Amino acid sequence: MTTLSNINTSVPNISIHWNGDSAITLFFDAEAGEDLTRDILSLAEEYKSTFSESLIEAIPAYQSLTLCFDSQSIDPESIETSIKAILDNGFNDIATTTSRVIEIPVCYQGAYAPDLSSLAEYCKLSVDEVIQQHTQATYLVNMLGFLPGFLYLSGLADPLHCPRKKTPSLHVPAGAVGIGGNQTGVYPVGSPGGWHIIGQTPLSIFNPSAKQAFIAQPLDKIQFVPISIEQFEKVDQEQI
Repeated sequence: MTTLSNINTSVPNISIHWNGDSAITLFFDAEAGEDLTRDILSLAEEYKSTFSESLIEAIPAYQSLTLCFDSQSIDPESIETSIKAILDNGFNDIATTTSRVIEIPVCYQGAYAPDLSSLAEYCKLSVDEVIQQHTQATYLVNMLGFLPGFLYLSGLADPLHCPRKKTPSLHVPAGAVGIGGNQTGVYPVGSPGGWHIIGQTPLSIFNPSAKQAFIAQPLDKIQFVPISIEQFEKVDQEQI
């Protein structure tokens, strides 16, 4: 492990870890948020340009960036030297993502919100107060992960923080909106899951056949808009 200090004014410390012989993860000792996300995306673009022939994928996360290389075409020592050089020299805000505000309709009623009442009880709030607080905030897309296009969102109001389920659900439907810990997010496909499901959107979060497979990208902003069961079913039918 290599630790570099005071590389960039917004990122005080970065540690470098090798994952096997063909991947490197950079860990950022900074608070997760919009500034750090922008720095990570900017570095990802910088490394994509620098290692265009050997880099297979750059994977941004909350507080890390993993670079996956073609093991047949790299020299580990020179790769690490180049990575450090870019960090030592600083980097520009070259993230190509243009931030958008995306409204996502959510039905917080009936079978679409199986855990809403229990979460409200845990948070000592009424169901209406949970919905109000969840829809008042504007959330930052920090990263995509876990499932293709799963939206990891920051900005959840403190009163809505709730530990993940002790026993995960075997099936969470596509479009389910959940809360886990201090995060909220949207399941892009059906899967098991341990977050409390407080609603569901009829929109397609992940469409592999579309030009843009994911409804949002890191640095986008999400606004949840409450809709009725009838509105949910109407939008759902329109997408078929």
